[in-house]
Amino acid sequence: MSDTDLTADEIAAFLTAHPDFFEAHPNILLSLNMAHPHGGRTVSIPERQLIATREKSKIIEAKLGELISFGEENDKLSDKVHALTLKLIDCSSLEQSVDVLYLDLLDSFQVPHMALRLWGVAPLDDSVGDTSAPEFQHVPVELQQFVEAMTQPYCGNHPVYETHLWFGEHAPHLKSYALVALKTDRCFGLLLMASESAERFYSDMGTLFLTRIGDVFAHSIGRHVTSYHLPTDESTSAE
Repeated sequence: MSDTDLTADEIAAFLTAHPDFFEAHPNILLSLNMAHPHGGRTVSIPERQLIATREKSKIIEAKLGELISFGEENDKLSDKVHALTLKLIDCSSLEQSVDVLYLDLLDSFQVPHMALRLWGVAPLDDSVGDTSAPEFQHVPVELQQFVEAMTQPYCGNHPVYETHLWFGEHAPHLKSYALVALKTDRCFGLLLMASESAERFYSDMGTLFLTRIGDVFAHSIGRHVTSYHLPTDESTSAE
């Protein structure tokens, strides 16, 4: 290569700095040919630019279609959350709120497995000693602290603190989980959802609607429970 030869980068820089070059030399532009992107034949630069523009348009149209699809799906989810909210508002007891949530998550959201745990609260119409329902089964302090520290729902393929065992015989078949904290003025429970599909609750999925469901449900059952001091595992074992 002689000192007067230009590199490809230098030619590209020159053409970028002089966009009017081909206007001043239209014969050069029309005489240049390049390979067709989808075949062996050659095409002119203007035709190649037209092909590239069409391909970009197809990509943009596809992305627009995805955005519209996501928007429509979000609208449907928003409508379902709104309907669930109205149902929970009408509930007159803790038991009814739990039943409504479970049925709606199954029927409207197609969540196959759910488990609820509450601590430091008891139904208003029962004493603390009568909290024998599954929702009031013992929750280790470590798990309580984990849930209380959550700033958003947990989603992923690994259960937290062996919570998958709450699903009994279904536990070996579960592959993804969503853990939602139940909080009002304080954290007093958790809602656990699970699926046999590894793609149902994945780690980087959006959690806006899970958060809203947790907030609405927490405030709904908050009307039907009373708080009490919950002893730590250490003090319980010491007794």
